[in-house]
Amino acid sequence: MQNFKGGVAVITGGASGIGLAMAKRFAAEGMKLAIGDVEKTALDEVVDDFTTAGVDVLGFALDVSDGAQMQAFADAVVERFGGVNIFCNNAGVGGGGLSWETPIETWEWTLGVNLWGVIHGVRSFVPLLLAQPEAHIVNTASVAGLFAGPMMGAYNASKHAVVAISETLHHEFAMLGATPKVSVLCPGWVNTGIADSERNRPDHLVVAGESTPEAEAQAAPIRAMLQQVISTGMDPAVVAQQVFEAVRDEQFWIQTHATADGDKWMQAVNSRLDSARDRTNPVLTMLL
Repeated sequence: MQNFKGGVAVITGGASGIGLAMAKRFAAEGMKLAIGDVEKTALDEVVDDFTTAGVDVLGFALDVSDGAQMQAFADAVVERFGGVNIFCNNAGVGGGGLSWETPIETWEWTLGVNLWGVIHGVRSFVPLLLAQPEAHIVNTASVAGLFAGPMMGAYNASKHAVVAISETLHHEFAMLGATPKVSVLCPGWVNTGIADSERNRPDHLVVAGESTPEAEAQAAPIRAMLQQVISTGMDPAVVAQQVFEAVRDEQFWIQTHATADGDKWMQAVNSRLDSARDRTNPVLTMLL
């Protein structure tokens, strides 16, 4: 994609983290923005900031796990801007624990946002992208979509699925000779608020007993470790620049940390591929 100025970029989960950084990067190219986010207060603040900066922006309160809300978002974007050139399927949450102990509510919440959010986005926005002479979809997965570590069953499952959907779209567009291109974003540790994504868990998927003092005491050390690792992660603005370059260059894989961390992330990916090729049991590569 070469023509950005005057185009429309749509970002889910766009009021913070990687999503907000992508919005800023595309706005810097002169694009109009449509930002969907479940956090209404943060969304309103971001929209005000962009408006003050002279960016034509639409804010939309959005739970991506709800297909009707995603379609309403797409309809609002068309009504406001007439079409879409870039769609970033970015909203995501973190959920984990031992796979057999992870509450069903956590599986439903994690898959609802990370997987069904992408599915709903594809269904509502790809038809709009197909109508454009230049268009691109960016699906946010994770390095957890390329190999699987422990204590992250729900998250790993959702991100592996996003990688598979993205590859499928790539082949489908090529098969049909369609205009849109696809990128799948597979970041490692990035300095975002994903470790605190429980703040956005809907009431009906809150697990009874998880918020007891005993449960909090058990979860606190793991949460603190995760927050520490993430807080020292890559600047979201660096990720956003990589996303922009991938869209510009029609690059499918966006592996943010492939060289920044001495290829340790790709070592983990390659270890998994070697295991599959050689039919050996998987070996865990530690990345903390």
